[in-house]
Amino acid sequence: MPRTNGERTPAHPTSARQHQRHARILRVAAHLGAEHGLERMQMHDVARESGVAIATLYRYFPSKAHLFAGVMHDQVLRLEADTPAPQPGTGAVEAVTDLLTGASRRLFEQPLLALAMMQSGNVSHTGTGIGARTTDDILVDLVLRTAGVSHASDRDRRIVRILEQAWYGLLTTVLYERSSVQAAQDGIRLACRLLIGPVLAGHRA
Repeated sequence: MPRTNGERTPAHPTSARQHQRHARILRVAAHLGAEHGLERMQMHDVARESGVAIATLYRYFPSKAHLFAGVMHDQVLRLEADTPAPQPGTGAVEAVTDLLTGASRRLFEQPLLALAMMQSGNVSHTGTGIGARTTDDILVDLVLRTAGVSHASDRDRRIVRILEQAWYGLLTTVLYERSSVQAAQDGIRLACRLLIGPVLAGHRA
C-alpha cells in the first residue's frame, strides 16, 4: 500500500512529462473537489481519472490536504496571471478591493472546492522550482502589485498578510453558512480600507 500520511515531504515534478501529469492531477482534483468536497472525494478516484498509479499520486500529494493545498496554489497562480497591471488613475484601495471581491465571487461559485482548499490551508505549499514562492507569498505579492507598491517593506508585507488572513476568515464564514455573501463582501471592502491605507501612507512622497 502507498504511504498516505501527511508527514512525508512531497515530490516535485522535474521533466515535462511529470509536469503534465502533475497539472492533470490538479485539474481532476479541482473537478472532483467541486463535486464532492474534501471528505467525500477519494484519492483513488483522483488517481484513476488522472490516469496515474495511486502510488504516483501519493508521491506528489501525501494526503488530501496536500492535494487541495496544491489546487489552491495552482488557482492562486492563475489569479496572478489573469490579473492585469493596475491602470493609471485607479485608486489602490479600490483596485485591491476589486481583486479580492472578484476572487471571492469565483470561490463562492464552487463552495465545496473552496471549503476544501480553506480546510487544507494549514499545509504549506510551494511551486515546483528552486526558490518557488508559497501560496501566501504569491497572494501578498499580487495585492502589493495591485496596490501599486513596487518596493514593499517588511511592515508592508506583514500588513498585507493580515489582510489576507482577514479575507480567508470572511470567506470561511460564508462557506460554513455563518454569514451572507453580501456581509463577507462588505467586510472585505472594510478590511481593504483599513489595511491598505497604512501601506500606501508609507509610500507617499
